[in-house]
Amino acid sequence: MEQIVQAECCGKTITIETGKIAKQASGAVMIKSGDTMVLVTAVAMKTAKEGQGFFPLTVNYQEKAYAGGRIPGSFFKREGRPSDNETLTCRLIDRPIRPLFPENFLNDTQVMATVVSADKDNDPAILAMIGASAALMVSDVPFAGPIAGVKVGRVDGAFIANPTAEELEKSDIEIVIAASKDAILMVEGSASEVSENDLLEAIFFGHKAVQPILAAQVELAAKVGVVKRDNPIAVVNQVLKERVGALAYEGMKQAVRIKTKMERHTAIDTIRTETVTALVPEFEGAEKEIKAFIEDLEYDLVREHIIKDGERIDGRDTKTIRAISTEVSLLPRAHGSALFTRGETQSIVAATLGTSVDEQRIDSLYGDSRKRFLLHYNFPPYSVGETSFRLAPGRREIGHGMLAERALQKVLPKHDDFPYTIRIVSDITESNGSSSMATVCGGSLSMMDAGIPIKAPVAGIAMGLIKEGNDFAILSDILGDEDHLGDMDFKVAGTSEGVTALQMDIKIGGVTREIMQAALAQAKEGRIHILGEMAKTIAASRSDLSSFAPRITTIWVKTDKIRDVIGSGGKNIRSVTEATGVSIDIDDTGKINIASTNKEACDLAIKMIRNLTAEAEEGKLYMGTVKKVMEFGAFVEIFPGTDGLVHVSELDTERVKNVTDVLNEGDRVLVKCIGIDKQGKIKLSRKEALGATFTE
Repeated sequence: MEQIVQAECCGKTITIETGKIAKQASGAVMIKSGDTMVLVTAVAMKTAKEGQGFFPLTVNYQEKAYAGGRIPGSFFKREGRPSDNETLTCRLIDRPIRPLFPENFLNDTQVMATVVSADKDNDPAILAMIGASAALMVSDVPFAGPIAGVKVGRVDGAFIANPTAEELEKSDIEIVIAASKDAILMVEGSASEVSENDLLEAIFFGHKAVQPILAAQVELAAKVGVVKRDNPIAVVNQVLKERVGALAYEGMKQAVRIKTKMERHTAIDTIRTETVTALVPEFEGAEKEIKAFIEDLEYDLVREHIIKDGERIDGRDTKTIRAISTEVSLLPRAHGSALFTRGETQSIVAATLGTSVDEQRIDSLYGDSRKRFLLHYNFPPYSVGETSFRLAPGRREIGHGMLAERALQKVLPKHDDFPYTIRIVSDITESNGSSSMATVCGGSLSMMDAGIPIKAPVAGIAMGLIKEGNDFAILSDILGDEDHLGDMDFKVAGTSEGVTALQMDIKIGGVTREIMQAALAQAKEGRIHILGEMAKTIAASRSDLSSFAPRITTIWVKTDKIRDVIGSGGKNIRSVTEATGVSIDIDDTGKINIASTNKEACDLAIKMIRNLTAEAEEGKLYMGTVKKVMEFGAFVEIFPGTDGLVHVSELDTERVKNVTDVLNEGDRVLVKCIGIDKQGKIKLSRKEALGATFTE
């Protein structure tokens, strides 16, 4: 039976409908705002696979080209592998819903969001997030929802929920928030050096904005009246748990205080192996349970030590940042490079400058677009001492790279002032906590090393939270283990003036506004410290580009002269590039970018283009070439494609009987422009140029 509910979100109507489409899914909704429509389905298998030890949740988000009235631009003319935007949206949906499934629910579960209609003002990613929650709410799948998402912008000091594309262009904040009725679950986005307090206001503005959407989902679930399937409560073997504790407690207590990651993990692995070996003969088939109890013991001991003693795994207090070392110009042929090391996290970052030819072309729902700033993050398995057959970037790498890209993009120079395509590549060579923030720091250093005139250096820091009852500890510069065992992962990047990017995932309830405010304030302290350490190596962009980077010189020509530069079939511009080896980019405003690593070649190209577009000026001297001799005079080319007539009477001070007595085809001759008639015909004189001194 079809059911429909509506919610108003800051003046925009969101409609959620179920029972009409995809009725064989566990739950399905069509969600709409404006002309944007997203079909979201949720399916969970009836039983878990035998021996399943983790929750196999898959989230897929796909944009159908027909949604925007387009045919895919790929060779196959059909949708292929997910775009980066689709992958990032999958992560946005996955992160807030994953913690809301029961801990012992291990059935294969898949959420699929398909954009079937798209306008330019209503973001389908936000609708997909809401739709995922709604589809689970109307299904029989156990789910502690609802949740809802909203994008928050700020224009002229006023917050806007789900701003249009036009509003976002004027906005100094762009963050996506996922929330339940009582809690913030996830925040991700960027800002233009905005203060921590302003970001906090934006977050809680978003939380208030989603309340009607949450209520609408509850109403829809009630109308459908679905009964949730039984989810058997896991029975804990208390006898086995106590035996594990008795055998492993003392060893684990010492192991979790080993400061070096690999040594600590080795010690914990040894305890795990010894405990399993000791107990399996008595508790046959309980190996997985034993390992789970070992993990619980590690979890409890680490958290207890931090809360009670204020000491972390590696011996630091809650605010201390690990030792930082930085180096630039590490790679001699890269345009800019840096090595950033913080504790056991390290990244080699390289900056490369290119021209418009190197811009990324993106085929999306809304048409073709170009991207001139690219950041690619790579996480090879050796960085954590592992092996893997999968070396291509996955969802995690794409997500981490985009977070760092947002953080750095806010300090880039305007394209008109610095017309380069910029690519940053971060290769993580060691990892123990927040390699994405190491990428931000290394990316900033590499751009300054390359001579890219960024507004200010950018640093990033990852924060954590341990909360037990009313007691909590905010952790600066978290380790990988603290991320895994903690209650919040909170990454903040920015300059000394404000925040440029933010990502937050909260795994528990009860994280108050005061806790978040304290975390943001502590993150700022850490960020300022890291910026200070970076400044010891390089504090501002170099005054000149690398000698290996292309030099781009911008010149302008009149729009009616563009065709003269290009020439018939591209003949003129091709002759310039072949003669000089430069790269030339022309747009329809008359702006010409000339790129070359060779200054002389660039200067020659400019001269050739100036000649192609030059206009004769009365009274000016020109060195020209005789192109054609007639009885009444000679035609002299003073610019490529521009001729003027030297009448026989203007050849010499003496009377000239035959033109060929003075000039022949191919001769170089100095002439003076003595007039231009209404038809644009140029009159030249050799006679008036005799004895004059000509300078190129």
